[in-house]
Amino acid sequence: MRILFLGSPSFAVLPLEALHNAGFELVGVVTQPDRPAGRQRQLTPPPVKVAAERLGLPVLQPETLRDETVIAQLAALQPDVGVVAAYGEILRKAVLAIPPLGYLNIHPSLLPLHRGPTPVAGAILAGESETGVSVMRLDPGMDSGPILAQAVVPLPPHARSGPLTDELFQLGSRLLVEVLPAYAAGQLLPQPQDHSRATVTRLLKKEDGQIDWNLPALVIERMTRAYDPWPGSFSTWQGQPFKVLEARVHAEWTGAAAPGTLVSATPGPLVATGSGALELMQVQPAGKRAMQGRAWVQGQPNSIGMAFDT
Repeated sequence: MRILFLGSPSFAVLPLEALHNAGFELVGVVTQPDRPAGRQRQLTPPPVKVAAERLGLPVLQPETLRDETVIAQLAALQPDVGVVAAYGEILRKAVLAIPPLGYLNIHPSLLPLHRGPTPVAGAILAGESETGVSVMRLDPGMDSGPILAQAVVPLPPHARSGPLTDELFQLGSRLLVEVLPAYAAGQLLPQPQDHSRATVTRLLKKEDGQIDWNLPALVIERMTRAYDPWPGSFSTWQGQPFKVLEARVHAEWTGAAAPGTLVSATPGPLVATGSGALELMQVQPAGKRAMQGRAWVQGQPNSIGMAFDT
């Protein structure tokens, strides 16, 4: 079986390595071009490129898959099937038509729930008790193709997007390796999704991390986990940026105060919200390293009754 792999970020390295270690023939690895990164804006290759070169696999980095020359290059590789893991560009019909067996995709959600670019954050924000990963065949829609296999895992109340994404791609990589031979042999038929149950996530923006203290404490707490590592959850304290890295809902607080008000310093800083109070467990004030919320509030004398910007 000749496999064409498309992927870019670090978690896409997991299925690439899984396919390689399982002995599948990878005829080409397509990834995004090198981009400037870091404070020095140094040209940096995507993690999939680094991994592919380490594994001795041929790499292509087209600016776009709409280019007819690029489409011809991919067709010349004569893949039997494609595998896509967060490549970074929607595949058009001309590209989808190249492999006879189509393209399989690892999507870190229990489709049809949380289609789109941020499924892990979507599941955390929704307060799901379980999540999972789906291996599906791509179609022209957004994560709407038929499903080959799914695996369900509990979604712990402390789960954060970064580690959970890695966990789900590890699970999805094993699932992919298991189902590929049966799929290629025609022994496993993809099953259509129930489109009536579909929910869709959207691409995150930096401003999504801005905390609105009028929201319930439970919603803000989920934000701190769903938006980790990016865009993070942040507010403004005395005119300076202030990151909330970890928080928990403080069920014992029954007072009344305007949302965003610092209402107590014990057991740690408690902030009133639109519903309940939020204890700031770990924070990062402007110009400082991450610290425990208790340590931060101890350095803020006479701060009780002051408020974060809402």
